[in-house]
Amino acid sequence: MIINDSSRLSYAVMTADDAELLFQLDQDPEVMHYINGGKATSRKDIEEIFLPRLQAYTKLSRGWGLWKTLRKQEQSFIGWILVRPVDYFSDKPDYDNLELGWRFCRESWGKGYATEAALHIMQALSAAGNGRRFSAIAVEGNLASIKIMHKLGMKYVKTYTHKDPLGDEEVVYYQVDI
Repeated sequence: MIINDSSRLSYAVMTADDAELLFQLDQDPEVMHYINGGKATSRKDIEEIFLPRLQAYTKLSRGWGLWKTLRKQEQSFIGWILVRPVDYFSDKPDYDNLELGWRFCRESWGKGYATEAALHIMQALSAAGNGRRFSAIAVEGNLASIKIMHKLGMKYVKTYTHKDPLGDEEVVYYQVDI
């Protein structure tokens, strides 16, 4: 699957060749604040944890993976959009419900890039028949991410403990049916 450019952004699926971009993004404590309390991700964790997980859920024919997001004009990396089935790393993944997630460089915050990218990718996946429902999670205090969820048309469903092999976390869960 290919995601065409949106008005200001272009997209490509991230691979192990993008390890340095992933590492650099995760070095900003503000970017990592709601992910792990502001701790930078080590190169070892990128190589031994993040990339193997990325490879496990990337399925280009379905549009699953991390979509590298670039400012179209200068082709500069500003972040990524995650697409994978909800509960992918559990014994009951929901293949009809795609999880969206995002992580963007602080310099790009407040400009609508994350919303533009997530909405554009969600629409492209839906048009290709690769998603009937889209969901997102965030820690309750992450008001910027929750605002994006609202802009995507998602509605609050529940607060719950999200189970993940890397650690469980109390989150809010939002969803939209297409």
